[in-house]
Amino acid sequence: MTKRNKIIYWITTLWLALGMTSTGIVQLIQMQEEVDMMARLGYPMYFLTIIGIWKLLGVAALLSPKFPLLKEWAYAGFFFNITGAVFSHIASGDGAKDLFGPMLLLVLIVVSWYFRPDDRRIIAANA
Repeated sequence: MTKRNKIIYWITTLWLALGMTSTGIVQLIQMQEEVDMMARLGYPMYFLTIIGIWKLLGVAALLSPKFPLLKEWAYAGFFFNITGAVFSHIASGDGAKDLFGPMLLLVLIVVSWYFRPDDRRIIAANA
């Protein structure tokens, strides 16, 4: 892995971790703006707790030095969660302002996953 790729990986991963941690905490404490948004999107309030807990666990998995399979699950979970958020905002008629945050997180997920070092990848047994 080149130094450039390592820098790209760590910058995007740390920004992704910050974004997921902050939104996870906001969802866990059920901040009023988050509650209002979930109600507007038509989701039950207990989703905030579920999503908040999974986001924090996903961040822990991404930042841990081992467990490449768990990291893949965390990336997949983040991807499903954030693409669901994007499509929920689009379906409810929200504008670009409401799509910016989820779209930024989606870009960070993809870039972090793409540039992850070999020791954070699942290496095929036959490779």
